[in-house]
Parts: sequence; structure tokens; C-alpha cells
Amino acid sequence: MYDFETKNIRNVCLLAHGHAGKTSLCEALLFKAKATDRLGKVAEGNTVSDYEQEEIKRMISINTSVAPLEWNNVKINVVDTPGYFDFVGEQIEGVSACDSAVIMVSGKSGVSAGTEKSWDLAQKYGIPVVFFVNKIDDHKANYDVAVAQLKENFGKSVAPFLYPIKEGDDFIGFIDIVKMKAKMFRNGTITYENIPKDMLDLANKSRDMLNEAIAEVNDELMEKYFEGEEFTEEEVEFALKTGIKSGIIAPVFCGSVVLNIGVELLLDFITKYLPSPLEGNNLIGTNTKTKEEVELIADKDAPLCARVFKTVVDPYIGKMSIFKVLSGTISADSSVINATKGENERIGKLYVLRGKKQIEVPYLVAGDIGATTKLADTDTSDTLCSPKTPVTVDKIEFPEPVLSLAVVPKAKGDEEKISNGLNKLLEEDPTFKVSNNKETGQTIVSGTGEQHLNIIVNKLATKFGVNVDLIEPKIPYREAIKKKVKVEGKHKKQSGGHGQYGHVWIEFEPCECDDLIFEEKIFGGSVPKNFFPAVEKGLRDSINQGVLAGYPVVNLKATLVDGSYHSVDSSEMAFKTAANLAYKAGLAQASPVLLEPIGKLNVIARNKYTGDIIGDINKRRGRILGMNPLNKDITEVEAEVPVGEMTKYAIDLRAITNGRGSFSFKQTHYEEAPFNICEKVIEESKKE
Repeated sequence: MYDFETKNIRNVCLLAHGHAGKTSLCEALLFKAKATDRLGKVAEGNTVSDYEQEEIKRMISINTSVAPLEWNNVKINVVDTPGYFDFVGEQIEGVSACDSAVIMVSGKSGVSAGTEKSWDLAQKYGIPVVFFVNKIDDHKANYDVAVAQLKENFGKSVAPFLYPIKEGDDFIGFIDIVKMKAKMFRNGTITYENIPKDMLDLANKSRDMLNEAIAEVNDELMEKYFEGEEFTEEEVEFALKTGIKSGIIAPVFCGSVVLNIGVELLLDFITKYLPSPLEGNNLIGTNTKTKEEVELIADKDAPLCARVFKTVVDPYIGKMSIFKVLSGTISADSSVINATKGENERIGKLYVLRGKKQIEVPYLVAGDIGATTKLADTDTSDTLCSPKTPVTVDKIEFPEPVLSLAVVPKAKGDEEKISNGLNKLLEEDPTFKVSNNKETGQTIVSGTGEQHLNIIVNKLATKFGVNVDLIEPKIPYREAIKKKVKVEGKHKKQSGGHGQYGHVWIEFEPCECDDLIFEEKIFGGSVPKNFFPAVEKGLRDSINQGVLAGYPVVNLKATLVDGSYHSVDSSEMAFKTAANLAYKAGLAQASPVLLEPIGKLNVIARNKYTGDIIGDINKRRGRILGMNPLNKDITEVEAEVPVGEMTKYAIDLRAITNGRGSFSFKQTHYEEAPFNICEKVIEESKKE
């Protein structure tokens, strides 16, 4: 599984909406290529690529996994990615390591939000796409509708290469649109025959679609197409390779991965038409010594450069780094440099992964995918190089988290175990973030959706033996005052020996400032100057807790205007206490109010969803600031919304837009909270 030339390697990413059949296709490809001796099934929990406990239990892919096979003397690294939006980071990791993508489409449900997102991801990384319409054996499947939807959504590059032939509800063969022959399944054998007469018109229409896509490849073919001339077999083969690589042609295949139909044709197509790493997009790196740009060519004799695209942390085997060799050759028992961090690393054993199975290999050449363990300083996106030519490649871009919840231990004393477990999970998931809110004392975990964070909780339990609950985080409210008051603070205590005496008159008033503004206007030395800092310190300590619900106070100006002192009993501590007494009395009299955090919300979605989006924002007490058309079908909605109304917005927006909407949200300022919110917050603070 390692001794292949770069030209005989294909890195193919499987993408789709959830339950379209990616993992089943991966199984079918492996089984057809005799890389496995049985056809695993998701329902039975015995597939190669879904092997983690959570994946088996939920019957969905959660992690990206690699499953290499050999076909026609070509090594195909099949990279199976999750379909659910919560695991978009895993999809990005998979696509970043591949030179082409197969996007699965259900023959029953057609193009979905996941299909569109898969297409967009492939376009972002500039890799060619092949569509595979699955479940074509199902009596509810409609291939014509699926192809029409693909063409409507993704343009004239979409070209069917196969057309299913049915006898009643039975799937009995294909029309091969490239060869214009019928491939029939009869008595366990496959035969090429003439296309059935009743399907000739349909086959010709499909061939016209293909010819139209072929004509787009260059001017010569376009001219021939318009003159009505037939393309030669050589022209078709050249146009297909060129057009697919450049994205001008997006072939459509069909079949049933459960019945292993159409899988062999797809394997043949991958080896013949999809680009090798030699023909893929070369990344541009930066030499860390010279700061010059370097094009990384997939040549086994070039200096080594590999990028880690995924990290797996296991409590037993430790950290495993999965990488793609961008140039050169990586060998076991060798020294490399992590050019991203400037640290030396030792490559021990090298592996080719097939799901959870580790196949040890002596080396891997440019274009191939492999793994190694126990790299001390290497994380996802880091570049490993020859020490002589340290080159860094741009880090893989991951989306920011959209959902944040607070972690609550189920058992006392588990805080350290929770912290250690979360830090380990951070190493393997770039879309997961952990922060400690010093104000509320909560540990906050952030991810790409509710399911994502639930998986994190389950991994904490299964991998690190610690159980937690997730709750909505506390909102960082603030308090302020609305009117000016003058109040007295007097601290007098006699307890034998020296007493304590501090006496101040302070004016409190609202102002536009984040921090406390302290001034003094003392006349005649009623309070000695050496006690001014103590008064200010007493006030600064006090503003951490307001008088309404105990939240920090902002927008406050305090002016020390008068007071008195005792030559023996006055001290800094006494004046700090007097200032605190004045603070409590003053704020209670100065019409205190609760301020809630407000943020700027930007939502991008199709026009047909904007009405529902605006209605939902209004329900959250939001204010619409504007609507910006981005193109004929996409609009950006800008709004200001209270932070307290946004905790689970990611979940609700996904429901409103069928997963097609995206948003960003950032806290910007504070505003006075409405009476009902204020009442609720004060009541909750009393309970606490």
C-alpha cells in the first residue's frame, strides 16, 4: 500500500448530505477492489470508515477517515467525510487533502442543502467533482429529477455519463452515455448491447448534454460542436480529462451502493479520468529562511514537505497525525522539522490507515496520505519538512464556532479531569474551542452545532471517564445609574485601643465610560490627600458588584466632595469601607438599571428565507439595520440583537433555512434591559 508512483495515486473525497450513502459507497468500493472480504453495513456497525463508538451508536459519520484500495494498478485513497453540518471541520480536513471529490446524491430526495455545501466546498478548494446518484434501485428514486436538479443548481457543467435501465421496478442495466451502449446485467454476467429503442431519445438527449459540456473545453471542440460534427473517441477522452480537471465537466454517475451496482464503473472512471496529485493544484509555500515563495511540486525526489490535515487523540495510543505528502518522500525513522512552529520532530513508524487499521510502511511518496504517532509539537495544519529546506504552507481555514454552552460537572472534584479531557479534544478538533469566563466562573465550550457539542460530551465520558452537563451560559449583564446623587458614607468603630474612622461625601452620576471615573473636589483638608487613593480603591472594588443583581457597574463617575477624619483612628481601610458604604447607598438612590449586551448579527441566506429570518429576529427583540443583496438569489440581513436571545440561534437558523443559511455575531455594546428581563435577572440572582 505504499510502493506507488505519484502518477498512479488518486485522492478522492466522498461528500454529501447525511444519509446519502457515502460510508456505504466507501464499503462498496473497498469490497469491489477486494480490499475487504465482506461488505460492511452502517446498520450493523461493521463498516471500515465508521469505527468509533459514537458513530456506530448513532449510525452516522462523525470523523473523516481514510480507506485506501488498489484498482487497475492505481492506489485510490478514499477519504470518507461526515455529512452533517455540525462536522464541517471534518469535511474541510478531508477536502484539503484530496485532488477530486465524489458528491453523493440520493435518487429519492435529490439535491439537498448538503449537496450544495459539498459543491461549494469543492469549488473553494478548486477540485473537480463527480456526482453519484445513489439508491437508484428504490422504486421512489427518480434519476431524471435528480439530474435536472443538479443542472439547475450547478449549471451546464453537469453531464450524465450513465442512465439507468429498469424493467418495472427492477434495475437491469445502464446506458453508457460515453460509449452509447447499454450495459446489461443478465444471469449474473455483464454484457454490452445496443441501447433499447424506447430509450434512444433519452440517451441522445443525455449525449447532447455531454457534448455541450465537451464543447466548452476549447474553441476547436466548440467549433466542431456548432458545425454538428461528431467528436472522435480521442477527442472525447482528451476533453473529458481536461474538462473534468478544470471543472468544465461535472460527470453524473448512478447506481446502488447497497447492491454494489455502478461501483465498478465509478472505480474505472476514477483511475482513468480523475487527476493524480501530479495533475492537481500545487500549493504555494514560504521558505522560512529566505521568505521566498516555493511551489510544492508532487515529485518524490523534491525536498520533503507534508501537511498534517487531521489529528486523532486516543487515551491509549496517544496523538496520531494524519498528513498528505505534498512533495518529496517521507521515511520512517527520520528527522523532520515542524516549519510552522520551528521545532524538530522525530518520525518513528509510518502507517497507511484503512479506517482504524494501521498498516506499517517504510516510506510514502509525494501525493500519498499516511500517518505517524507521538509527534510532540505538531498539530492540525502544521507543515513537516526536510530540515534543510523549511517551508510553511498556509494553514487550513476552519469556520468559527457558532454555539457556546457552559460545562457543569456531574460530580464534584472532576474539574481537573474535565480540563485535561477538553484540552486533549482541542488537539484533534480545530472547530472546537474552550474558554474560561472569569466573570461568571464558567467553563465555556464552543462548537459548530448542538450535535457537535453533544459528541464532545460523549467523548469526555467514553475516552476520559468524566461526565458533564451542558447548560446555557450566564449572560454578562452590567448595571448603571440614571441620575445624579450625593450620599454620605461613614465608618466608625470603637473596640478598645485604636478605633476605625472614615467619613466621606461622594457625588455619583452617570457618564459615558467603560471604567469608573474618580475625581476629588475637597476644600480645606476635610479628607487628607493621603486617603484619596483609599477612597478610589474602595470604589473600584465596589463596582464589581451592582446593587440590583450583583453585576459589574459601568458608566459611573464618582466625585469625592467632602468628609472628615480622625487624627488617630482614621486609616486607609476605614476610608475604603466608608467609600463602599457610600457606593451602596448612592447606587440604590440613583435609579439603578440593568444593561444587557447587544451584538451585531449578519445573516446570509437565500431570498426565499429572508421573511422568516426577519420574523425570527423580531421575536428575539432584534432591530433590523438593513438588507444587502449579494447576488440575485442571496441577501445579507444586518441586525442588532440582545446576546441573551442568541444562545441557540445556530440551531434555529439551520431549521429556518434547511441548513442553507450562515451567520456571524459579535457583541458590540450595552443597552438598558426591558423591565421584564430586569425582573427575571434580579429574581434569578436572589436565588443564587
